[in-house]
Amino acid sequence: MRDLAVFDLFCGTGGFSYGMEHSGLGFNTRFGIDMLSVATETFKLNHCGAVAMCGDIRKARRAAVEEATKLGKGAVDVLVGGPPCQGFSSIRPFRSTNDDDPRNTLFEEYASFVNYFRPRVFVLENVVGLATHKNGDTVAAMEECFHALGYTTEWRLLNAAHFGVPQKRERFVMFGVEQGIKIQFPKPTHFYEGSTVGYRDRSRIISARVGDLFDACPTLQPAVTVMDAIGDLPCVESGDEAVEYTMPPKNTYQTERRRGATALSMHASTAHSKKMLEIIRHSGKNINCIPKHLITSGFSSSYSRLDADEPSVTLTVNFVHPASNRCIHPIQQRALTAREGARLQSYDDTFQFAGNRTQVVKQIGNAVPVLVSKAMGEHIVERLQTSRFGDHG
Repeated sequence: MRDLAVFDLFCGTGGFSYGMEHSGLGFNTRFGIDMLSVATETFKLNHCGAVAMCGDIRKARRAAVEEATKLGKGAVDVLVGGPPCQGFSSIRPFRSTNDDDPRNTLFEEYASFVNYFRPRVFVLENVVGLATHKNGDTVAAMEECFHALGYTTEWRLLNAAHFGVPQKRERFVMFGVEQGIKIQFPKPTHFYEGSTVGYRDRSRIISARVGDLFDACPTLQPAVTVMDAIGDLPCVESGDEAVEYTMPPKNTYQTERRRGATALSMHASTAHSKKMLEIIRHSGKNINCIPKHLITSGFSSSYSRLDADEPSVTLTVNFVHPASNRCIHPIQQRALTAREGARLQSYDDTFQFAGNRTQVVKQIGNAVPVLVSKAMGEHIVERLQTSRFGDHG
């Protein structure tokens, strides 16, 4: 089978397409576009054969993309991307058969790329709140738009922990294929019994919890925990950095994330103040563990320590600062390093990030977990090889 051409819109680091490529099933990323220059640089570092554009997608002419990639209508196999949330604020009746309409919202830009290039499959990923936005009217409008373009759509809510990611990150995912072809979503590979997103229609949730869409069974692997993911990384004190591995990987996850790397990067700790170190020493599951005289405000999850034997909570874009969220190391007296954050997002240690430390941390926090996109890629390629999607199951 020929290489499967992938377009990655709102690509950020390119983690979505990177995961598909590293499934080893023939995906070949040919194009990526993002508004942030540093994210586009990261995309370039890890997708050397792809055309990368930095700028407002509303100003990217489809014909120019076609010329740059040498891929026209019907030549793109998979189109992926997560339009930013503001793109859903005012979805109107679809009007972008004029594919370069500057009035388009960000969602309409995604849809117009689908309309212009006619991919065999598209995957739209976003926050779980999209499912209930405007009481479900937003999702309904999105599906109506794609139906008008000749695509059948289905969507689900998933937890990354069910696909081998050491993080309880919940996301909305929509698949689209040509009308008349049924859609099937990937099944969980890992079991996690913790709380999950609340949504009235449980059939919309891809889950490995008892009583949900897929009952727990012995064939599922246990969820990957925080220490499963980062336990091989050297201990570092506040303000210190480690640049080499000091022990071999302890499990398959760690071995796979190292991907043969011989040098360790991005494993530098934030230099915490004396007061912050005192707060960290008291930290536990939530902010209530901190003596009141040490803090004046914060969310319930601020200044909190991660559980060693569970998947991480969802990373934020400031996970190296304890005030932002639950991001203190399970054992050590500091917040996570950028390398540990990348591990929790299932990025390989060989993945290259552009920018300074603050920019890298933000890119990691915003990223699509690589193993989630890998699972989608493995599922999609099975269907593309048979030129159809199977029944729900």
